[in-house]
Amino acid sequence: MSEVRIAAESRTTFGKGAARKIRRADKVPAVLYGHGIEPKHLTLPGHEVLLALRTPNVLIRLQGDGVDELALPKGVQRDPIKGFVEHVDLLLVKRGEKVTVEIPVTTVGDVNSEGILDLQMTSVAVEAEATHIPTGVEVDVEGLEVGTAITAGELKLPQGATLTADPEAVILQVSAKPTEAPEEEAAEGEVAEAATEGESAEAAE
Repeated sequence: MSEVRIAAESRTTFGKGAARKIRRADKVPAVLYGHGIEPKHLTLPGHEVLLALRTPNVLIRLQGDGVDELALPKGVQRDPIKGFVEHVDLLLVKRGEKVTVEIPVTTVGDVNSEGILDLQMTSVAVEAEATHIPTGVEVDVEGLEVGTAITAGELKLPQGATLTADPEAVILQVSAKPTEAPEEEAAEGEVAEAATEGESAEAAE
C-alpha cells in the first residue's frame, strides 16, 4: 500500500469554538496517538484528508511542524448532512509492526438462478503488517446453490493477512428467492373468479 503524504500543523487551541474556526478555514482537527506517546493535536488540510479517506485503511505520512510519522485513521467523524470530515483520530504505526484492521469483503460472480445472495458482513477483521494492509478480500459466489453459507474461516485472505474475526461468523449465504404469499395468490384467484362470473353474466344478457 502506498503512502499518502499530508502536511500537518501542531494545534494548541481546543474546544468546540477552536474546532469550528479550523473547519471554517477548510482544515480538519486531528489527534495522533499510539506507542505510548503523548497524544499530538494536529490540524490537517481538509480536502487532502477527504481524498485520502476514500481509500480504506489508507496509510498517511504526516509531515511538517516537527512531525514525521506514519499513521492509520482509526476514527473519523463526519458532518451527518454535508459529509465533510469534522475530526480524525490517527494511530501511530511503525514499519514491520502488525495492526488489526477491517478490510472490505466483495463478491464476484452470480449465485444459482434459484437463489439470492445475502451478504451479512461487508468487512472482516484481519491482522497485517502496517505498511502492507490488503485492500480487501474477494469471494467467488459463481453458481452457489441455495443453502450455501461461507464463514470467515473459509475466506481466502491475501498473503500476509491473518484472520482475527470469529472464524465461525457467517460472511454470506444463499437464500431461496421469495415465493408469492398464499394470501396474494388467493386474492388474485378471487379477482379472476369475479371477472369470469362478470363475463358469464354479460354473455347471458
